[in-house]
Amino acid sequence: MNVAVLGSGRGSNLQAILESLQQGALTDVRICAVISNNSGAGILEIAKQNSIPSFHISQKQCASDDQLNDRLLSTLSQFGTELVVLAGYMKRLDRRIIERYRDRVLNIHPALLPRHGGEGLYGMHVHEAVIRAGEKESGATVHLVDEEYDHGPIVLQRTVPVADGETPESLATKVLEIEHQLLPEAIQLFAEGRITVNEKTHQVAIQPL
Repeated sequence: MNVAVLGSGRGSNLQAILESLQQGALTDVRICAVISNNSGAGILEIAKQNSIPSFHISQKQCASDDQLNDRLLSTLSQFGTELVVLAGYMKRLDRRIIERYRDRVLNIHPALLPRHGGEGLYGMHVHEAVIRAGEKESGATVHLVDEEYDHGPIVLQRTVPVADGETPESLATKVLEIEHQLLPEAIQLFAEGRITVNEKTHQVAIQPL
């Protein structure tokens, strides 16, 4: 299965995916392309170090949103992308891309959706919100992407405790460790053809092996 990874930051989730591939925990998967909207993103350097085709595609390079989305779609198509993985991608995907890859776009969010998701809740802002709300647990969620922020059907979740005196930074460290486990697991479920989406309830079912 050809997987394209989109990210805007340092690329630790891409690194976790590559390590899962090297260790044999993730099989029948090929990272076919890495795309970032940030020319200085670490995720692009990780891709280059691993001989993965990598691309900087951003609004600054394009005269319009349509041109940007044309470039994204063309690049995804060029590499035969079957699954799109958003690994810290700090730009909302256009409806055209979501429609082309309906139920084949995964996102990882550093909280237990549907709590603490939505526009503006990303990175450290999420962990600050969790602590401010007095939550006793947090975690990470892998979900399918639809037209709303952090809204699509949930594929996998895992929790971590929020300790007394927890800081956003310490919580972020715990949640990131969970992210690095969950994202490869979710990709493997797709590679095995075990994910189905109920058209009426929009819920994910995981088929047994």
